[in-house]
Amino acid sequence: MKTILLVLLDRWADWEGAYLASALGMLAPGKYAVKTVSLTGEPVSSIGGVQALPDFSVDGAPEEYEALFLIGGLSWREESARRVTPLVKDCLAKGRVLGGICDAAGFLGTVGALNRVRHTANDLGDLKRWAGDAYTGEERYLTRQAVRDQNIVTANGTAALEFAKEALLALDAAPEPLIQEWFAFHKLGYYNAPLSTMS
Repeated sequence: MKTILLVLLDRWADWEGAYLASALGMLAPGKYAVKTVSLTGEPVSSIGGVQALPDFSVDGAPEEYEALFLIGGLSWREESARRVTPLVKDCLAKGRVLGGICDAAGFLGTVGALNRVRHTANDLGDLKRWAGDAYTGEERYLTRQAVRDQNIVTANGTAALEFAKEALLALDAAPEPLIQEWFAFHKLGYYNAPLSTMS
């Protein structure tokens, strides 16, 4: 099974990785092992108070993995979040799929990961102020819910479903028609989505 790493900081956003993790299990059963990473490996609580016991600390994350997804929340602007930087740079160096949603997308801007790819985040002005000189990708910023370019996926905090879809496509986790059908079902709702054509 291919390892997918989800980075959860304290006060992580409950909803921002939920579609992705569940879709990997539903659309590609037995293909991926979703593992969680926190700064220290100690439990972290979500915004909603859900506790997660991570599989790894950032220093103990496995060297072999298929993708690294940073899940947004309320702690990405804290100095302690910088401890995730080596893991992001390792992912970039290995050419693995890398993703960030909400403030985690902004964090990618602070480490220079968005300068050569089309991307989005919560707000361009905020991204520029936060990232400062580390961010030189303004001309590649798109005001879209989610953006996938090369192997980097970014999204704003209201785009958990779009983030999951683009991440699934980046991973080639399932045939594209199946991914699009899954997305339409969740986006349009049970009674409005087209009937399944997949056998």
